Amino acid sequence: MNLEQQCQGIEILLTDVDGVLTDGGVILNNEGVESKQFHIRDGLGFKLWRQAGFKCGLITGRNSQVVRLRAQELNMDIVRQGIQDKATVAQEVLKRFDLKPEQLAYVGDDLIDLGAIRLAGLGIAVADAVEEVKDAADYVTKTPGGKGAIREVIEVILKAKKVWNDIIHTY
Repeated sequence: MNLEQQCQGIEILLTDVDGVLTDGGVILNNEGVESKQFHIRDGLGFKLWRQAGFKCGLITGRNSQVVRLRAQELNMDIVRQGIQDKATVAQEVLKRFDLKPEQLAYVGDDLIDLGAIRLAGLGIAVADAVEEVKDAADYVTKTPGGKGAIREVIEVILKAKKVWNDIIHTY
């Protein structure tokens, strides 16, 4: 099955955070307050994704107030933090929404994402992911994590589904 065919059935996009929505860096100040930098185009990408009628969510290995705030801002359907077994959580999400693995796109960058990438109908690695993740992925972005990789993924899927032009027509 080619990429365009894989994209046809996708109904939900789940993604890791650190290394995908960010460049993987974590900044802690002297008081232990964490900050992260997110790419604004990814945010609009999620808005376009939801505008097209699809669900999205975050599954991350770390717990972070910053992630909770960003997820709220992006109106995520799913936010799961502190997760080491992402494939099991992805299966729970699929069950919750009565979806099959082939309807899932999952984006990751590191070994902790391998199970979810292998489960997904469309497993995706960001350009600067570790080699094992790239090898397991159906698609590797041209864009590195934290630099708009999610926007690239969303555009690829929405274009393959032939809804991109309808969505951007509103701008």
